[in-house]
Amino acid sequence: MKQPRGTQDFLPPASERFWALERLGADIFRRAGYGRVITPMFEDTDLFERGVGESTDIVNKEMYTFSDRSDHSLTLRPEGTASVMRAIVTHHLWDAGLPIKLYYDAAMFRYERPQKGRFRQHHQLGIEAVGSEDPALDAEVIEIGHELLREARVGPVALLLNSMGHRGPNCRDRYLPALRAFLEQHREELDADCKRRMVTNPLRVFDCKVPEDQAILANAPMLSDFICDECRAHLASVQGFLDDAGIKYEMAPRLVRGFDYYTRTTFEYRSGALEAAQNAVGGGGRYDGLVEEIGGPALPGIGFGLGIERILLAQEAAGGATEPDRLVCYVIPLEQAARAEAVRLTRRMREAGLGADSAYVERGLKTQLKHADRIGARYAALIGEKELSTDSVTIRDMTSGEQTRISLAEATSWLGERV
Repeated sequence: MKQPRGTQDFLPPASERFWALERLGADIFRRAGYGRVITPMFEDTDLFERGVGESTDIVNKEMYTFSDRSDHSLTLRPEGTASVMRAIVTHHLWDAGLPIKLYYDAAMFRYERPQKGRFRQHHQLGIEAVGSEDPALDAEVIEIGHELLREARVGPVALLLNSMGHRGPNCRDRYLPALRAFLEQHREELDADCKRRMVTNPLRVFDCKVPEDQAILANAPMLSDFICDECRAHLASVQGFLDDAGIKYEMAPRLVRGFDYYTRTTFEYRSGALEAAQNAVGGGGRYDGLVEEIGGPALPGIGFGLGIERILLAQEAAGGATEPDRLVCYVIPLEQAARAEAVRLTRRMREAGLGADSAYVERGLKTQLKHADRIGARYAALIGEKELSTDSVTIRDMTSGEQTRISLAEATSWLGERV
């Protein structure tokens, strides 16, 4: 029996690298003042329709939606931000002061065509900072994601940056008529999906991946030429903070991301170690109207989501995938009479903070040593009749093959000094 299409099993050592990435993210996020939030795996469908946007591909094509026994429509979480905003509204987190800084580490679900680095169940690390419009906070969020990717060793990271302006007659609303007019001129050249997006949400045409459509859209009017002076100044300030941090970026005037809630700052991280079709490892942006849209006060916010599976792929491609911590010692009783002593020695090693395991299946010494090597043990501890009679243990270096006889009482500290 195989796992469901679009999902995968993480087994050692890949699962260890997955966990190491989660720990790295948690450490970086906590150092910056973000606390972990854990939201339900499913929410009311209305949350994503209102928050993410009914015209997005996620809501139209990719959500796992079902009715419970009370005929209530629920949806498996397709992205993290809307759920976190719902939790903020539910618990009135603004009462404890602003900004609200939270991070998540969670599975997401989207019904889409599986491909390399893209799964129907995938996992994200993300942060959300709510309650401030300060451009310095935008830069902080971008810098935190950049730092995580750098420490995760995903190869060279390209940061794409843009501003989507804000919803209003003097800003983004001025752009939409110009974009619609351009798209109308090229209607017959565009595919059916772009024609649909022209009506529902023209900005979504920039999400199109069809090369012929992309060639047409390359000549479309740019949003950056229409945004208001205030949004332009906000972007310039974000750029100044990134410059001060020494973070390089590339302006991407057609970067709109895939959600309706984005305003002003939008950004995306791409790994140079991956092929262009799958090189996006995460991104995010500002969503100043989202909290209000789902029933809370008018609180601005900004955040990002990073794809764990994509980061792991980039690590491997860049040669940055680290091996998990090796087992320090594999304890092998050479006869049944040594079983109790082997268990005690294994326990003492673990209590001292050393990774230790014991041979619980009776096999020949040669087979046991092969197993110790296969699981990555640095040493093997052998206890047989001679060792029992002298209260000693034979320690074998699994790399050099050298063996040393020492007392059982000193074995744990002897190993601890060497690791």
